[in-house]
Amino acid sequence: MALSDEEIRKIITPLLLSGAKMLDKHCPKCGSPLFELNGRVFCPVCEHRGKQKKAELKDIEEILMEKLKTLANSLPNDIEELEKHLKVMERIIDIMERYKRLEGE
Repeated sequence: MALSDEEIRKIITPLLLSGAKMLDKHCPKCGSPLFELNGRVFCPVCEHRGKQKKAELKDIEEILMEKLKTLANSLPNDIEELEKHLKVMERIIDIMERYKRLEGE
């Protein structure tokens, strides 16, 4: 999703005020100007998107964990229903593991 000019200004302005230097090079991924601060060259737009993605993944992980807890606290006595519960729990855990791998990227 593309950021608006206003969103980009909100990302870049604090960097300039903190002493970051806007370089005459652009990010090969998004085209935004690259910045340098304390010897580190980075794209503020891509970093912002990365932080947003991590926050979204964290929210999803919390929702899945709550669902997993709910299922664990309501295990049925009937073996067929228990198997269904456990399959759903297993799928939730698989999804959470995939999200963990995405966070690492």
